[in-house]
Amino acid sequence: MEQLWGSGFSKPLNKSTNDFNSSLRFDKRLYKFDIQGSIAHAVMLSCQGILTEDEKNLICNGLEEILHEIDEGKISFDCDFEDIHTFVEKFLVEKIGETGKKLHTARSRNDQVALDVRLYTRSELQTLSEQIFSLIKVLLSLVKQHKETIMPGYTHLQRAQPITYAHYLSAYVEMFKRDYERIQDVYKRVNILPLGAGALATGPHNIDRYKTAELLNFADICLNSLDAVSDRDFIVETISCLSLIMMHLSRFSEEIIMWASKEFQFIKIDDGYSTGSSLMPQKKNPDIAELIRGKTGRVYGSLMTILTIMKSLPLAYNKDLQEDKECLFDAFDTVNACLSIFPEMLETITVNKDKMLKACYEGFLNATDVADYLVKKGIPFRNAHEISGKCVKYCTENDKTLDNMTLDEYKQYSELFEQDIYQAIDIKNSVASRKVIGGPAVEAVEKVLIINEKWISDNSEKHCE
Repeated sequence: MEQLWGSGFSKPLNKSTNDFNSSLRFDKRLYKFDIQGSIAHAVMLSCQGILTEDEKNLICNGLEEILHEIDEGKISFDCDFEDIHTFVEKFLVEKIGETGKKLHTARSRNDQVALDVRLYTRSELQTLSEQIFSLIKVLLSLVKQHKETIMPGYTHLQRAQPITYAHYLSAYVEMFKRDYERIQDVYKRVNILPLGAGALATGPHNIDRYKTAELLNFADICLNSLDAVSDRDFIVETISCLSLIMMHLSRFSEEIIMWASKEFQFIKIDDGYSTGSSLMPQKKNPDIAELIRGKTGRVYGSLMTILTIMKSLPLAYNKDLQEDKECLFDAFDTVNACLSIFPEMLETITVNKDKMLKACYEGFLNATDVADYLVKKGIPFRNAHEISGKCVKYCTENDKTLDNMTLDEYKQYSELFEQDIYQAIDIKNSVASRKVIGGPAVEAVEKVLIINEKWISDNSEKHCE
């Protein structure tokens, strides 16, 4: 059992205490970031005259060798070590001797782990940013393909008004754009250097925290040492962003599941992204979409975990903060997995355009168009709404649709109805008439496409700067 702190204790930890206390089984994934931070720390110590040039070179070369050996599988993780920091330092001392013990000058594991977690989160946010950006590009490609694919729009899961599949997909473009922008925003608060805070009150050594920040490409430093070692609100905010991404993926997945069902048949999920039943040979299950929907609960659980950990912690560092990592790791792993497969599934979906269009002629989706027609004839909307409702009621009672009501039947409810009512309530004309930007008409969708293509261009080189 390896610790860095045992000299003041009369006996070592018993094995069960060490096993319970150790975090190496999960924080071992931070090894690259721990070594990266240690190399920068050694360089800074050398710049400040705290280490000699030879000592710095010996330490940095030793750390590089350890990194390479871990990557090559030549060093395996021994969970008798308390944490990744102890693990790396012990191997460094074994490799280069007493000089390795100088590396920990002017730092504590408290600010060291805060650094490692920020470096890890920063790296993961960069990857996540690129994944969301790629998903948005896939969606925009599908929007271009389906500007004229008419489908029902829903409220309360009831058919409401005709829209297009492009317009439907564009709604998710906007959601994922906001997710992307939230990632860029939280990155700014992650990209702050905590190293140099020590255990909680800095130290007497003449270190240069801005130099360390420069070496590690941090935008700034934490300005209070207590805050630097005890703050985890950047993790809360990060997992909040991840939870919102999963919420949007889950809503999208729910609709994919519905649209692919026998009851809707709006889309067909490719066999490569479906599974079958071991009992019922006719079944084709939307398991990928269902798993994404289910995994959303995992990420929500991670958010509740970190919120609960932080709820009552006094300043500064407390061992509770060891529990911040597993929920963060799992949240990133889950979202990364979902974003890796979701765009692929989306691109291979077959859209049943005829079925979508047919559904628009069932359920009086053009009832609002009847009211709007009368408004254009000068009738107040409330009165027009009432007349349209009576027409719908008449159709329901007489097994008709608004499209096959005769003009005489229309005139029972208003003499303002003329032959042009049929043109006004045609489903395709209904969609085409909604030209307001943000609406489903082709020209409205094209205007938004231009805006979003510019957004893509403006952000193509800006992932988490």
